[in-house]
Amino acid sequence: MSASRRAVRRAQRWQQWMERRGGQGVWMDRHPDWSNWGGPPPPNYRMPRWATLWLPVIISFVVQVPVAIGLIHVYSLTPTQSLITLGIALLGPLALIVARRFPGPVVAVTAVGASLDLFFNDHSGPPYVALAFGIISAIVRDARIWAWVSIAVAWVTTLSVAIALGNDRLTAPRIAATTLGILIVVGIGEGMRTRRERGAEFRRIMGERRQSEVQAERVRIARELHDVLAHSLSQINVQASVGLHLMDRQPDKAAEALASIKETSKTALDEVRSVLGVLRAEGGADPSAPLVPEPDLSRLPGLAASVTAQGVEVRLDDRLTMSEIPKPVQLALYRIVQESLTNVARHADGATHATVTIDRSDAAYRLEVRDDGRGSVPVPASETGGRGLLGMRERAELLGGHLSAGPAEGGGFSVVAELPVRVSQETSA
Repeated sequence: MSASRRAVRRAQRWQQWMERRGGQGVWMDRHPDWSNWGGPPPPNYRMPRWATLWLPVIISFVVQVPVAIGLIHVYSLTPTQSLITLGIALLGPLALIVARRFPGPVVAVTAVGASLDLFFNDHSGPPYVALAFGIISAIVRDARIWAWVSIAVAWVTTLSVAIALGNDRLTAPRIAATTLGILIVVGIGEGMRTRRERGAEFRRIMGERRQSEVQAERVRIARELHDVLAHSLSQINVQASVGLHLMDRQPDKAAEALASIKETSKTALDEVRSVLGVLRAEGGADPSAPLVPEPDLSRLPGLAASVTAQGVEVRLDDRLTMSEIPKPVQLALYRIVQESLTNVARHADGATHATVTIDRSDAAYRLEVRDDGRGSVPVPASETGGRGLLGMRERAELLGGHLSAGPAEGGGFSVVAELPVRVSQETSA
């Protein structure tokens, strides 16, 4: 199976796993060294939208209104006192109905209601819980200034008026308890806001990383297609020219050229169909797509022979044992050789010979492809866009190595790639 096909299948499995897991926590599981995230992913559970709107309304109504009605009957309040008591109890729950759209004004209204409750409620009753919900709602919904200003103004005004009027119900313990309760509610709101911001940041970074994964797979697939098509189409073009030239004088040679075209096109078509079959499949690999073996160094002699048939004699100097080289390194080396020889056949001015040397030092695998031409003819951007050299350099850098290309000493053009042995061994592990 080709490397691009395996990569796409990994991306598809990863996407399906993310969908089953709700989209959170998966990247942290696969990448514990996620440097952009400072801790574990936030909880995946979020309350339904209807619950965040109506539960505060219902709870504050149940806590405040029945108690207010009970106080009216127990203490036989006058009609005016009854209306004020009931109106203050209803003010908070009714204001919370529009808390989602107007969180700032709602916290201001509930703060006023709580202040009025302290003045007009001469009897002990439940706390004005609508204010707590209003504060939390304003802080969570980006109305923190409204919340802090409303709380400060309402509480300072209440204390000032109570001191001016000599209201003895606001004792020191009650003032301390109320202040502590407000601070606790504000702390809860800030904690919920922080949790929401962490969740949003988590989803943002996760989306960026997911997009990066998808983009990386697209680049890898584009690189594979370019390497396959550039070499195959170049060989087909040369063989077609030979066939046309020899069709009348040497029909047998023309038939050999046509047979070579058929074999080359079939191989290229199978590799392209393999990649496209994975891209089209929604739940995995397309069973109708052919399975193409991943290229390795064992195919270099055939590659050299195909380029030799195009008029450039290739000498292969492979000083390594193929079994000791990891598969990803073999694929990268093969593709670099393939692209380099394709460029020699297509663009090297006057090149008749090319040498491919593969060796290993203590620290790196080293590949050099050198021709004897008079230099590399610049390739128009409209023809290749520079993707060949870019693809070779990407392959080397993905394995921790580097690639250089340019005129060689003594003439010709040289491509040199070095892939570190240590990183390569870790890749194959």
